[in-house]
Amino acid sequence: MKNLVIVESPSKSKTIEKYLGKDYKVVSSKGHIRDLATSGKEGLGVDVDDQFQTKYIINKDKKDVVKSLKSDVKKAQHVFLATDPDREGEAISWHLAQELELDITQENRVVFNEITKEAVKKAFDSPRTIDMDLVKSQETRRIVDRIIGFKLSKLLKSKIRSKSAGRVQSVALKMIVEKEKEIEKFVAEEYWSITALFHESKKDFEAKVEKYQNKKLKIESEEQTNEILKLVEGELKLVDIQQKTRKKEPKLVFITSTLQQEAATKLNFNSKKTMRVAQKLYEGIQLDDELEGLITYMRTDSTRLSQTFVDSALSYIETEYGKKYVGKYKAGKVSENTQDAHEGIRMTDVTKTPESIKAHLSNDEYRLYSLIYARTLASLMSAAKQETVAYTFEKNDYQLISNGIKMVFDGYTKVYGPYETNKDTILPELELNQMVTPKSLNKQQHFTQPPLRYNEARLIKALEENGIGRPSTYSFIMETIVSRGYVEYKAMSEGSKSKVFVPTDQGLLTDEKLTENFSGIINVKYTANMEKELDEIAEGKEDHIAALRDFYDRFDPLVKKAYETMEKAPNEYIGEECPEDQGQLIYRYGRFGKFIACENYPTCKYHRPLANKVKEPAKETGEMCPECGNPLVYRKSRYGSQFVACSGFPKCRYIKPNSTISAKQLKEQEESSNNEQSN
Repeated sequence: MKNLVIVESPSKSKTIEKYLGKDYKVVSSKGHIRDLATSGKEGLGVDVDDQFQTKYIINKDKKDVVKSLKSDVKKAQHVFLATDPDREGEAISWHLAQELELDITQENRVVFNEITKEAVKKAFDSPRTIDMDLVKSQETRRIVDRIIGFKLSKLLKSKIRSKSAGRVQSVALKMIVEKEKEIEKFVAEEYWSITALFHESKKDFEAKVEKYQNKKLKIESEEQTNEILKLVEGELKLVDIQQKTRKKEPKLVFITSTLQQEAATKLNFNSKKTMRVAQKLYEGIQLDDELEGLITYMRTDSTRLSQTFVDSALSYIETEYGKKYVGKYKAGKVSENTQDAHEGIRMTDVTKTPESIKAHLSNDEYRLYSLIYARTLASLMSAAKQETVAYTFEKNDYQLISNGIKMVFDGYTKVYGPYETNKDTILPELELNQMVTPKSLNKQQHFTQPPLRYNEARLIKALEENGIGRPSTYSFIMETIVSRGYVEYKAMSEGSKSKVFVPTDQGLLTDEKLTENFSGIINVKYTANMEKELDEIAEGKEDHIAALRDFYDRFDPLVKKAYETMEKAPNEYIGEECPEDQGQLIYRYGRFGKFIACENYPTCKYHRPLANKVKEPAKETGEMCPECGNPLVYRKSRYGSQFVACSGFPKCRYIKPNSTISAKQLKEQEESSNNEQSN
């Protein structure tokens, strides 16, 4: 073997190996191979007293992977590390180099933003060394998250029986709780509207009472409404016509957060599904005789595009749509939180239209690829042009305003129109001072509405705007606070398909205690500042040890004080005596959930499951056991895999041969089934 290439994903390895040829063997690490140990002081895997020295161990499920990689390394003349082009990918390359005893001073790190033959081969022409600043930034984040996660989780479990806490998840919870408090404080206010309906020149249109003596009018009661209705009855005079032509500019290419938001609102994808489908499009789809990545790397917060791609896209737009549709490349404003290491999310080849490759894509892949393709192409097209007209009618000093809009040039909406609401409202041509009489005047009562709770898209937008976390972590953050029982993601109202985050009682209690004891650490500003600090470490502008020491010296005293001052939640007694020592039985919480135990633990170790916990009957397969004649059923092992066995267990221990499905395969089947149902 001349060259060994190590990537993260098995599917990506197949694509890249085809591009590189017979002199290269491409293998996968299947993600991270090791993590911080849970040994040492407080189980942190970090020695906070010795410059935050770390102890890493190989993940249990990666021991065979590492063994195989070591064997491959011994046979190779050159080893290249081609993990993902971000901090996490850089850290994985460093961990591989450490475990496989590779020289980190060698130029063996290869980075590409898209998995196409041209991009991959170009990357291998200019390998570099591992960027240790990126590695230190990732390691700093991991250490801080480990310290906060372990110390806060232990505290909350012992005091209020909350399952966990985290640097970012706790801030996301706080944002949801604060929104709930706003809703609770909200007092609805009554207001009314008056609408005049017209029919002129064979066109129906409407105007609303909006001003009195050219000042904004608020109609607060039905009595006031009725008085105004009397004053605007009959003919109205057209006293002002405002006509304008305005441009509607296209939006920039997707970044991770905007892709997640748009996929949620336009495709009804949750963030986890969006990232899973995008990962597949990035890693490679079989197109006839070749595997090819269809989009660039999907974890990015940069809207930059390569000049090579821009040139090809602009040429394509001119050929397909005409010169007037050709726009200009706009890089967009780079915020202080943006990591500008790679491009925005775009298709890798502008000639691969969604329709031309639809036969090779699943329904979800086709829908997401179509969205990315349209957004990218639209970002390089000319602005749409609209004509707006506003008529102001007047009577007794009351002004009624009617607005019309007409698309005069579709511009970028030629391709992105299906994802936008562009409805013309055409007003009839009227002359200044013309008298018109409405067909009817209608009044309607309204009430101001409370702030909207966060759905996935709104929460992602809020996290991004506040600089909380990174786009690649948003899905995990939301999944964590739901799984911990801190929030519920449920329907806005009965029968509604729209879901929102609502804090549970445990979530409210958790946020309350964190606010009381850790307001200086668990807050939006501090968390956002830490993201900036991590960026500065990645750029080599700040020392990571100094940053860790500053954090720990602020955080640890707060933990110690909280152990002294935070009240412990009282035991939940069930009203029974322990059958072993006559102590009172209480509810306790373990790794598998709630159970009943003696209050005198650990002196008395009596425990039992919840009395009302009913085990669901096993699902029958429709076959009969060949050994005893009982029905065969689906069962799950302790490791999550599924198999077919006799329902007469333990008397009959028959297991159907070749019926075992791994936990991973089972999960993929369930996801596929869910996707089909949702579509």
